[in-house]
Amino acid sequence: MQEHTNPPVFFISATIILAFVIYGMVAPDHLNTKAAETRDWIGANLGAFYILATTFFLVFALVMMVSKYGGIRLGPDSSRPEFSTGAWFAMLFTAGMGIGLVFYGVAEPTAHRLNDAIGRGDTSADVEAFQYTMFHWGFHPWAVYIALGLALGYFCFRKGLPMRPAAALYPLIGNRIYGWIGNLVDILAVFGTLFGLAASLGLGTLQINTGLDMMFGLPNNQLTQTIIICLITATAVVSVIGGIDKGIRRLSVINLWLAAILLVFVFIVGSQPWMISMMVSGTGAYLQNLPAMSLSFPTETLDPEGNGFATAWTVFYWGWWISWSPFVGMFLARISYGRTIRQFVVGTLFAPVGVSAVWFGVFGGSGILADRADPDNTIGNATMIDGAEDQAMYLFFQELPLPQIVIAAIALLAIIVVTVFFVTSSDSGSLVVDMLTNGGDPHPVKIQRAGWAIAEGLITIVLLIIGGEVALDGLQAAAVATGLPFAAVLVVVCIGLIKALKDEHPSAYTPLVPVPSGQSGGAVGGGAYTPGHEAGATTSATPASSPPQANDGEQ
Repeated sequence: MQEHTNPPVFFISATIILAFVIYGMVAPDHLNTKAAETRDWIGANLGAFYILATTFFLVFALVMMVSKYGGIRLGPDSSRPEFSTGAWFAMLFTAGMGIGLVFYGVAEPTAHRLNDAIGRGDTSADVEAFQYTMFHWGFHPWAVYIALGLALGYFCFRKGLPMRPAAALYPLIGNRIYGWIGNLVDILAVFGTLFGLAASLGLGTLQINTGLDMMFGLPNNQLTQTIIICLITATAVVSVIGGIDKGIRRLSVINLWLAAILLVFVFIVGSQPWMISMMVSGTGAYLQNLPAMSLSFPTETLDPEGNGFATAWTVFYWGWWISWSPFVGMFLARISYGRTIRQFVVGTLFAPVGVSAVWFGVFGGSGILADRADPDNTIGNATMIDGAEDQAMYLFFQELPLPQIVIAAIALLAIIVVTVFFVTSSDSGSLVVDMLTNGGDPHPVKIQRAGWAIAEGLITIVLLIIGGEVALDGLQAAAVATGLPFAAVLVVVCIGLIKALKDEHPSAYTPLVPVPSGQSGGAVGGGAYTPGHEAGATTSATPASSPPQANDGEQ
């Protein structure tokens, strides 16, 4: 196994993860208290840093898209995309948003509508609730993913460096990426990936268990949740053995179709004019107020009455997205060989945001409409007051004017969608973690990937246990805390990519300009990175990576 691991990263990460699992099992209450204290301290003292960092990533993505570097490919100039656009989008979307969209699709807009920081349940609060929902699920999270994914795709496939976050620091620290600094960055990425992913898998587990309880009478408790995690993790291990093409790609495409069926059905049986109105008005309000929201600090605009809205929602989301960025960013890079920087940014930034607007318009808009017709605001109270976000979608289903058997069938479809999202997230997450711990090899050993998939399941169980009756608190605390150190890493990663792009020969982004005789331009055509002026560089890098051979390249 030695040749398929980076020993410092692998063994240190494995040891600390094992210690965390044991700690969580032995002293869950103590761990929960410390995690909650950490989350609250970060929200109160470093929330502004999260907001500034994510806004920087959005500006960075937009600049990359419109700059002269947009035509540079993530690979040699002759490279072309490995996957079709449809399959590529299905994989990036299911990895980047999947479970969360289903979990919060109804819950978040209905909760925001009753939040004193936004509105008080009146008509004007409807659009504002949608506006803030899109703020949390729109451009900012995908910009976070782009920051790392773009850098890794560039340095791995075009410059021949390993696919590991530390590789993006090569222009700044040179070959020291292979020393303790690089290992530290990769270890932080492992923790961010595992805990960010566990938070998402935990949300999926809660929603699956709640649906089985409300619709089919299955007990809703930690034992059932543990069984659900074990069963789905076992399924993910089977998917791991199938490889990317037979596993992740096929499941991602299938799940996108299942989610589309669920979306279309709710749109057909609901109030189409209202849903379309929410999509248009809410998205318009989001775009109009995006600059102000992006630069509003938790103690002011986002939290005017000190009710904890920013910490509970915005800071949690920013921490969650950042903790997810090693996972989603590396996975996006892994499936984006041959695409140009502009294609990467446009596909990753705009297409998923458009889908999110439609999803929240249908589910969130319908949930708001149901609450407007209900004097007791059943759905909003469940999420805003009772903290039962996992119940929101099923409460909404029960409001539909349909026979109970049809409602049960739709709930079962939603459960299947969440379950498959769970499997694809665990599968792709194990791929990324193994790449992080094997030194950046994009062709990981399947048995090691299976081991990391099992570790993800164990961490999810621990986070649900330490949360107790309010399991969501444990998941949120983990996401906020693990995202913090990697936020600073991502800022440096962006700086490293900008520095490397400036060294590209003009022919890389202006193909009609001939290369002067006798000049190679260093990186023209995706050639090897040429160290020499970078800090600490002493040797040449390996040749630029060939196509990753995802269909049969795994071992």
